[in-house]
Amino acid sequence: MTKRKINPVDYAKEILTAIPKGVLLTTKAGEKVNAMTIGWGTMGTNWSRPVFAAYIRKGRFTAEMLEKNPEFTVNIPLGDFDKKIVGICGSKRGSEVDKITLAGLTMVDSDAVKVPGFKELPLTLECKVIYKQLQDLALYSADIAKDFYPQDIDGMAVGANRDEHYTVFGEIVNAYVIE
Repeated sequence: MTKRKINPVDYAKEILTAIPKGVLLTTKAGEKVNAMTIGWGTMGTNWSRPVFAAYIRKGRFTAEMLEKNPEFTVNIPLGDFDKKIVGICGSKRGSEVDKITLAGLTMVDSDAVKVPGFKELPLTLECKVIYKQLQDLALYSADIAKDFYPQDIDGMAVGANRDEHYTVFGEIVNAYVIE
């Protein structure tokens, strides 16, 4: 396998189109690798740096992993791929199962961070956290709070639940397509 270095801006359409369908945000702490499906995120420029912004609920294993190692990769499909990958990584808990093995993912070492990419989702953004803040539920409009943060649903529930998100900005320090 080789990695073809890219400018992520050249792939903005592919990245932004893939996010609502589900991409992976991958973390690594010690020897443990975890991938979480995300459907909310964006790419842009903040503080004159290329960034990927992701939203991670405070009760998720991914949030815990980022505390230990503030690096992540964003793994985006190009073309057809096995949709069970985003299903498994979006419904299982990384603290309880090895989602990487369960989803049949092939890890590929990164160049600028300690977190791997995956052959099966070859468009890879390597990111280092440069800003993180817990969102304030009181600042949401009533419809968003009702639909996405129902206070009667436990924080461990998949999908909408009572836990707020961390907004995490990762500086994109490297980007490539695994071929």
